[in-house]
Amino acid sequence: MTTYGMLIDIDRCTGCYNCFLSCKDEYCGNNYEGYSAPQPEFNQYWMDIREIERGKYPKVKVDYIPIPCMQCKNAPCEKAALDGAVYRREDGIVMIDPVKAKGQNQIVTACPYRVIFWNEELELPQKCTFCAHGLDHGWKMPRCVEACPVDALVFGDLDDPNSEISKLKDSGKYERLNSEYALNTRVQYLNLPKRFIAGEVVLADQPDECAEGVTVSLKQDDKAVSTSTTNVYGDFEFDGLKKNVEYTVVVEKKGYGSVECVANTRVDVNLGEIELRPE
Repeated sequence: MTTYGMLIDIDRCTGCYNCFLSCKDEYCGNNYEGYSAPQPEFNQYWMDIREIERGKYPKVKVDYIPIPCMQCKNAPCEKAALDGAVYRREDGIVMIDPVKAKGQNQIVTACPYRVIFWNEELELPQKCTFCAHGLDHGWKMPRCVEACPVDALVFGDLDDPNSEISKLKDSGKYERLNSEYALNTRVQYLNLPKRFIAGEVVLADQPDECAEGVTVSLKQDDKAVSTSTTNVYGDFEFDGLKKNVEYTVVVEKKGYGSVECVANTRVDVNLGEIELRPE
């Protein structure tokens, strides 16, 4: 048995849009009978690239999140469809029948990820199919995966313990986008953007020198969470933090008095300059 899935590493994605463009090239104006009707040139993003900006100047991060159909095992679109217009293949790919689905706009609104689109001209809901038409004719992967120059997308058989995707997934580091939806998606992510705390350390007696190698600790409820050191510019950063949590940042250097700062991750936090004074 084969069950297809996809893993996406956000740290690898550069926002080049090759996956988006290859999808357009494959589907715009092309009819794959039994699989999908032609995708319109505009206003449909079967591989959507969502740009996430975190923090504020001068500590700003930009991440790109590729979002195809999540191929949910508990697919709301399947439940909303009439007459079997949405169905799941044996390999796990969720399909929209391009004939039966005509006129069924409720299929679009059923998707919480907003990755099903309405074709006004054909009166059809449409979405990513994992290039099922190609897989059925010997393709090893969808066009978007093939086009990614940095291997941010990994595709394969989740039921094969020797496949690359199974080995990566078994690491336990991947997670589902909006896991609170509880839809058991077969697309999962590594390094989804979370909260960060950043700052810069300066030494009061060496104002013209960068404070490299200063120890910075992150604590929650007096328990150590992580420890780092400042870089050559005196900067430090803790990324991948939970939302709405109060942390304590402790800055220490031999010969200097330590400094503690409290930060709450309701938003990304830049503590700015933290000055250490000689003891």
